[in-house]
Amino acid sequence: MKRVIVLGGYGGFGARLSRRLAADGWTVLVAGRNGAAAARLAGELPNALPLTADRDGDLRPLLEKHRPFMLVDAAGPFQGSGYQVAEACIACGVHYIDLADARDFVCGIGRLDAAARAAGVVAVSGGSSVPALSGAVIAALAQGMEEVCSVDMSISASNRATAGASVAAAILSYVGKPVRLWRGRRWREETGWHRLHRQDYAVPGRAPIRRLVALADVPDHDIVPQSLPGRPATIFRAGPEFSFQLLTLWFLSWPVKWGWISSLSRYARWLLPLQKLTARFGTDRSAMTIEVKGMAQGSAELRRWTLIAEAGDGPEIPTIAAHVLANAIAEERVEPGARPAAGEVKLGDFDVHFDRLAIFRAMERQSYVPLYRRVIGADYAALPQPVQAMHDLIGDAGASGRATVRRGRSILARLVCRVMRFPPEGEHDLHVSFEERNGVERWTRDFAGHAFTSELSQRGAHLVERFGPMRFSFDLPSDAAGLTMAMRGWSVFGIPMPLFLAPRSEAREWAEGEDFCFDVPIALPGIGKVVHYSGRLRKIRPE
Repeated sequence: MKRVIVLGGYGGFGARLSRRLAADGWTVLVAGRNGAAAARLAGELPNALPLTADRDGDLRPLLEKHRPFMLVDAAGPFQGSGYQVAEACIACGVHYIDLADARDFVCGIGRLDAAARAAGVVAVSGGSSVPALSGAVIAALAQGMEEVCSVDMSISASNRATAGASVAAAILSYVGKPVRLWRGRRWREETGWHRLHRQDYAVPGRAPIRRLVALADVPDHDIVPQSLPGRPATIFRAGPEFSFQLLTLWFLSWPVKWGWISSLSRYARWLLPLQKLTARFGTDRSAMTIEVKGMAQGSAELRRWTLIAEAGDGPEIPTIAAHVLANAIAEERVEPGARPAAGEVKLGDFDVHFDRLAIFRAMERQSYVPLYRRVIGADYAALPQPVQAMHDLIGDAGASGRATVRRGRSILARLVCRVMRFPPEGEHDLHVSFEERNGVERWTRDFAGHAFTSELSQRGAHLVERFGPMRFSFDLPSDAAGLTMAMRGWSVFGIPMPLFLAPRSEAREWAEGEDFCFDVPIALPGIGKVVHYSGRLRKIRPE
């Protein structure tokens, strides 16, 4: 019977993990600063003993005295934490797992790899929903794909799953802060707890869930682009059950973003009492979904895995990940060394644990036809290859090149350019980010730091481009020379407008060698030329 120390073993996640391991035959040393709390829980469990231990102190004497096979750190918080616990384990020949989801902490544990290998010790960080479970799901979804273009993840917790202090501190540490994301084939900064999105979770036979989620910072943002073919764009969102809770944090994120306050972390002690006030409301249902898009056998494909946990079993999921890892280490299925938990266990390893609880899963696959192929139809095949390559979009892509911008000279033309955020006149390096979601493409054109965005979708036989409240419908006549965007209608706030009042624009796309070339003139009735930009791009290929 193997001995394991669970630091924070009487806390929210720690107590669940202690119960799981004890029921599985492990001898559990329930450890933490509060000896009385450790003794109370240990007294309820088979094969358990209490232990007073300080995570921030020197654990080597304790490890040498009790000689456990493994230590699991479920205490946290891990944001800004050092590796003293893992280092003590390596020095004493004790295997180590933590439940961290702090991006820098999890991704930085590799600095201990040489020492762990020399000691024959496994030191795995992130034995939680992310990146241990998420990594197993992504590996299963991406199997057989030659190129993975994007990975989109989200988790929504039940309102009755009261977060612990370390979870609250973790959330508040990135609210309003810069979050580094790999998107459009380059790194860029977004804002934590922004990028709001309404997420649907559906598993056959269960009532669907629809909740608001926002950008959260997790280790997967670094791990996934580095580990999959195609270096996919990656984003993770999270959210509570009630939208007003998420929107409150979103509102509070702005003073942090503007630099008025340094962080919301200091207010974590207020978050827990407020959450507990609403804990009896809502449901006991949590959910998680991961969507992978890419190319399999030359065809675009979407693959999605969804989990819905009922009966309050959602908080068990992070502890199941640590339990699965602990068993894998005990069975010598994990090589010595220090690294993040992603990829260390298989998705099938979770099934036996999920099946004992009210945790339901589904996996689905769908083929996908890119937007321009759908709109143009059979004539698409005649287009030059660089034009096809630019528009064969699923998930995420990027292109770079050069552009020339000319602006209208009138006061009204300059005003329109300012309102629409068109780039200044001159020669510019150009980067275009393409994001596709549910058949809608979002193009962000960055002219040397001056960016503007539009969304493209299909309506009937037309391509529709949206700039804010304005929508423009185009035909796309196409042949071997290229394609033209011929305007056929437009609207403002959904109200159809007369075509004679529409902007004058007939954009063209063609190829010169391997370059995708474009020319976009925009003029307005009564004003004349507003802006005219042209140039050439090449799609950025995976490294």
